[in-house]
Amino acid sequence: MTTYKEKILVVDDDPDILDFVHDRLVHLGYQVESVASGEEAIPKIAHLKPSIIMVDLQMGRVDGMEVLRKVKDDPEIAVIMMTAHASVDNAVKAVKEGAFDFISKPFSGDHLAMVVEKAISAQALKRQNTVLLEALHQPYREIMGESPLLNTAKALAKRAASTNSTVLLLGENGTGKEVFARSIHRWSPRAGEPFVIINCVTLREELLESELFGHERGAFTGAHQMRRGKLEIANGGTIFLDEIGDMKIALQAKLLRFLQEREFERVGGNQTLTVDVRVIAATNRDLDHAVEIGQFREDLFFRLNVVSLSLPSLRERKEDIESLCASFLQQSCQQIRRPLMSLSKEAITHLTQYHWPGNIRELKNMIERAVVLVSGNEIKPCDLPLLQTRERRRAKREETMVEPYHVSVLSHQKRVIAKALQETAGNQSKAATLLGLQRTYLSRLMKQMGIGRS
Repeated sequence: MTTYKEKILVVDDDPDILDFVHDRLVHLGYQVESVASGEEAIPKIAHLKPSIIMVDLQMGRVDGMEVLRKVKDDPEIAVIMMTAHASVDNAVKAVKEGAFDFISKPFSGDHLAMVVEKAISAQALKRQNTVLLEALHQPYREIMGESPLLNTAKALAKRAASTNSTVLLLGENGTGKEVFARSIHRWSPRAGEPFVIINCVTLREELLESELFGHERGAFTGAHQMRRGKLEIANGGTIFLDEIGDMKIALQAKLLRFLQEREFERVGGNQTLTVDVRVIAATNRDLDHAVEIGQFREDLFFRLNVVSLSLPSLRERKEDIESLCASFLQQSCQQIRRPLMSLSKEAITHLTQYHWPGNIRELKNMIERAVVLVSGNEIKPCDLPLLQTRERRRAKREETMVEPYHVSVLSHQKRVIAKALQETAGNQSKAATLLGLQRTYLSRLMKQMGIGRS
């Protein structure tokens, strides 16, 4: 994994010191900017967002202490004071007020490197602690099940996790795409770094852009201060772009540029930022079809589709239903603090015969509902009325009233094609194979029948 080069701002009114520190840090591989006064430093901080500020304690009207006061409440910035030997007492006071450390002039290049590396290590440890605290509130969920289709997907996910390749997760809603994304992150060398989620369908386009890339103060109405985007927050770790198929075309172009160059600008800004982030994307849409009808950029699709994983629907892995139910029962009983419940054999049979359009999410919700409402310790088929109601509605739809011959044939064709697309998570090529049709003929039928139009 490429090491992220931290940004360092150097502030000193002595040009010799400024040049020495700047050149040494650049030689060590850091991104460095230098200014000769505190007045220049303060606006530069908001623009640059450095990890480290090295500032001279005694300068002109705006000294090192003033710079420290401006940033001491920002946990992302560590301040190192540079001071003459006679001012060491003041430097110690600065440390008590929030500076990370101080270094006495004159200092060697090796001493400078040691102090800076110590500050960077401390910042990295702080970020890791933040990640661990977040993980406590969102405990890791195992990928549950041992069906052949699921095991194949898990094996591919584990192989992909060891690389930095972009992963595209495909599948219906409720098949566990977020759980897979978290697992790939956990299995990867980035496991100790942030895992950040952004849902591409819940925000308006302009808000999604700000959420992803961040914004500068005054970039738009309500942008009262600079805000880092999810890409910056995820630096060193993984970002999960859920529902990527619903991202608008204009924003797709900006995401494509990031995936190609690993750089971007905040909304309203002109400074190019670079981060080291692994991208996992997910969608329930047929991106091939979205590309064909102009709703998704082909070049972005190719960038995302480096490693593609199709997650099986629950009806394709019904052998996992019993073990999933046992896990959901245990979780739900623990949450409401009641004795562990069980499912009768008849209830399990009933559950395995259901079509599960909502997949694992629907199964989990159904079990939670039963745990809350059933008074006894065993759940029976009669305790699953929602499932029974849906089955009755589906059967009633299938027993449709008599229609004219051609209308009936057309309706049946639509149902058959729709079912094939559902079975293959919207993949037209797989659906055509399942139906024994040519892909081009299936596409033509879909257009004639209006299937897939938004």
